[in-house]
Amino acid sequence: VSTQSTWGPFLIGLLSSTTMANEQPEKHQFEGGCHCKAIRFQITLDKLESCDCNCSICVMKGFLHVAVPASCFVLKTGQDNLTTYTFNTGVAKHLFCRTCGISSFYHPRSDPTGYSVNLHCLDNYNEIKDKFTHEMFDGQNYEANLSAYKQTHVQNSCKNN
Repeated sequence: VSTQSTWGPFLIGLLSSTTMANEQPEKHQFEGGCHCKAIRFQITLDKLESCDCNCSICVMKGFLHVAVPASCFVLKTGQDNLTTYTFNTGVAKHLFCRTCGISSFYHPRSDPTGYSVNLHCLDNYNEIKDKFTHEMFDGQNYEANLSAYKQTHVQNSCKNN
């Protein structure tokens, strides 16, 4: 008859998973802006994910999307230097610097109250780019692909609760 408890490994596993479930995701803060530095912003992320869309405007701009909820985005300078371009449905608000023309972020059609930040416009891009996962999105067939994409990608959150 064994005198060792079989509960030990079970309880350790249970306590470990409970602790992990209650832990807050690590927060990552980045700053960025346009080429002339008139526009400056800060973002907070708990997921380092980017998306490469093949739609016409994203390809032409070289935009690598980082989805950022409005609560995780702070425009530090340049509100008066932003100008907007819309096309097609008019839902997406493509913002760019009226001085240098760079689009460092915009309000996407998939989340008009949030932001899509261009990974290329984050400070120290060459040092941080490999920390992000990169996926392709077929934006040429936007409507057909958006719901499946949203189901497999959890939104970034910067809530402290």
